Amino acid sequence: MKKNTLAALGCLLLLAGCSTLQPVDLPEELALPPAPSPFWQAVDADMSRDWHVLLNEGPHALDWRLRAIDSASRSIDLQTFLWRFDVAGGLVLDHLITAADRGVKVRVLIDDTFLVSQGEMLLALAKHPNIEYRVFNPFKRRTDSTVTRQLLNLAEFHRLDHRMHNKAMIVDNHVAIVGGRNLADEYFGLHGEANFRDLELLMGGPVVTRISTEFDDYWNDPWSMPIEMVSRKHASAEQLASARRLQADNPAIHAEEAEAIMVDRWRQLIARADTGDATLFADRPPEGNPDNPGEAPVQVAGELINLFDSAREEIVIVSAYLIPTPNLEGAVARALGRGVRVRILTNSIGSNNHLTAHSAYRNHINTLLGQGSELYEVRVDADERERYMLSPIGRKVLALHAKGLIIDHDKVFIGSANLDPRSLRINTEMGFLIISENFNRTVREAVDVDFAGANAWRLELQDGGQVNWVAGDTRLNSQPALSYMQRIEDWLFSLMPLEDEL
Repeated sequence: MKKNTLAALGCLLLLAGCSTLQPVDLPEELALPPAPSPFWQAVDADMSRDWHVLLNEGPHALDWRLRAIDSASRSIDLQTFLWRFDVAGGLVLDHLITAADRGVKVRVLIDDTFLVSQGEMLLALAKHPNIEYRVFNPFKRRTDSTVTRQLLNLAEFHRLDHRMHNKAMIVDNHVAIVGGRNLADEYFGLHGEANFRDLELLMGGPVVTRISTEFDDYWNDPWSMPIEMVSRKHASAEQLASARRLQADNPAIHAEEAEAIMVDRWRQLIARADTGDATLFADRPPEGNPDNPGEAPVQVAGELINLFDSAREEIVIVSAYLIPTPNLEGAVARALGRGVRVRILTNSIGSNNHLTAHSAYRNHINTLLGQGSELYEVRVDADERERYMLSPIGRKVLALHAKGLIIDHDKVFIGSANLDPRSLRINTEMGFLIISENFNRTVREAVDVDFAGANAWRLELQDGGQVNWVAGDTRLNSQPALSYMQRIEDWLFSLMPLEDEL
């Protein structure tokens, strides 16, 4: 048995050294211009101004995502990192197919990281005459096992290490949603056990065309390949029919609306929207050629460092995965040296869904606290976690997935980028800088509750380097782990040289 296992592993490694995947040269396709539809003219008579609204709570964010899809008359472009066909992902899928049925041109671009077992459903989706589906930076050798797929593609590690973490949905080139949420239940408060606290922007006006240009850059990249070119599986008409039946009958999430009601809902939203200046930060797609790596996707990272260096009063960091790079750690130190207050919210060991990421972060805790940063970690049992998930709450736990910055009294950044080496130096990311005192107050009020003692641990550095975790009357001198074994695993991972890949 052992010999057979070794032989099989040898075969896999031999295959991994064979020919690599080559980029494709496809005709350029560009986004359709803003749709001149009576619907959008009825929604917003003044289409010359930009506006944006914070999507703070998961169910609310899903409701507006589905309403935006239902409002489409001409085009929908969707770019995402992860798409799971559970209730939330199924609702998005069903509404996209319904839009395509009425003639809307749909383009879907998804990263290949989590497509291990989704091939047939995606091929079924691409069978629709009004839907195009492309995979960014795909694995050449495909299996239904993540481990086997990694082994089979070892020869292309450098290219495959660069992932597209961007998230955007553009409807009729009139409205768009950008931010941190992937398409799965836990990002919208629908999961039965664990849900994320996340942030997004719903945007409208001429700024949307900038997001479209970013989407086109990735759609036309040589490493964005039609799903039919990547997968050897075959989809049937029955599978497409089953995809149409994924919509859940749950009016607590989203109720179908007549056009007049949708117009009124949009008008009410825009009436209370902020109109501050919005600037897109977006990484360029990496070349990904093992022989010529080209420029790394560090454009967003550079802009964020500049943003830190511009702070004069306060920096509020909300980052699900926090592993400061030397550049970032230096920017924080410079800000503190100028007298800027720095408050940070990230995941605790119990709430972090990537233990290796937490293990790398723990090596920076003493430095951050020693420099003068105020550090907070999300509690899995946060008292107010019902803000971010559907009832009943019961034993459901909370984790952080949001990526945002509040700078001074007038700047906010919301996007897909974590403050870790993978987001700042390896993956591609995008997000928006909003300059607006009003919007700054809105976001500040939205996240202030997350820093409260009922919802987060406050870390205190004691004499001798000991760290305490404090929440109300509770004080811990060791991490609030879910188990003793989790602490052991965390310590072991913290000793491994993994940080540059996390």
